[in-house]
Amino acid sequence: MSLLIVGSIALDTVKTPVEEHSDLLGGSASYAAAAASYFSPVKLVGVVGSDFPKSEFDFWKSRKIDTAGVQQVEGKTFRWSGEYAWDMNTRETRSTELNVFEKFEPELPPAYRETDFALLANIAPALQMNVLKQIQRPRFVVADTMNLWIETTRKDLDALLPNVDLLILNDSEAREMVKETSLIKAGRRIRESGPRYVAIKKGEHGALLFGEDEFFSCGAYPLEDIHDPTGAGDTFAGGMAGYLASTVRKVTFTDLRKAMIYGSVLASFCVEAFSLDRLRNLTMEQINERYETFKLMSQFEGAE
Repeated sequence: MSLLIVGSIALDTVKTPVEEHSDLLGGSASYAAAAASYFSPVKLVGVVGSDFPKSEFDFWKSRKIDTAGVQQVEGKTFRWSGEYAWDMNTRETRSTELNVFEKFEPELPPAYRETDFALLANIAPALQMNVLKQIQRPRFVVADTMNLWIETTRKDLDALLPNVDLLILNDSEAREMVKETSLIKAGRRIRESGPRYVAIKKGEHGALLFGEDEFFSCGAYPLEDIHDPTGAGDTFAGGMAGYLASTVRKVTFTDLRKAMIYGSVLASFCVEAFSLDRLRNLTMEQINERYETFKLMSQFEGAE
């Protein structure tokens, strides 16, 4: 099954305590699409400016990512700049230039409208809902969100949630959303607000998955060196959605647990290099080898 991914596409400048790189491929859709493409064909929707490198379109083509839904318009591509502290967890945004992304209105090509799986990556809830209205009878919808939308567009987010099968957000966003300090309580309350399932990312501490009467917790893959944490959460979401799209049956909680492990595996590769550089040259053999190690660490008996 193919996977529709809608989100931001950016050119990033990232500074860590030891390195700084500019004009890097970034954005929620870019990371998610690269991760998902290891499991299923991807239909990508986004917007870029006239300054966007052709080499990145060539990269997408090499990963069998369909870019018919990527609008290229006159102007500058969305640009973001950030700097990480020594712990690589604390990040300060130095600048955000929306540019052509400011007026982005997702328009799905006719061939994209009949899709079984969709990932609404981190964009405004109103845009995510706009995309859903263009899709005919999706089998499974994954959505990501962030503090900005929780704080500024809560009405739109609340309207979106009943139309979502899996909501992905991080621990601080989950606490903010329902004003709960306990992530267990937060996950259950968020699930009761609409989505069938909720996944809460905890960074280096793993992730939690909530169903109606089911719960799963997994750790994070231990890494000695982290070069760039940017996009790890989007890679996690893309890995999860891509794996789910590779299933041919109704999505079960066991599928979701396996998807969470695969998402965590892809995220662990992502942070080993700047931008998407590590995701560009992975092999399924490397992914599956780390998956097997991760499965043993998590004592995940449901995986095969």
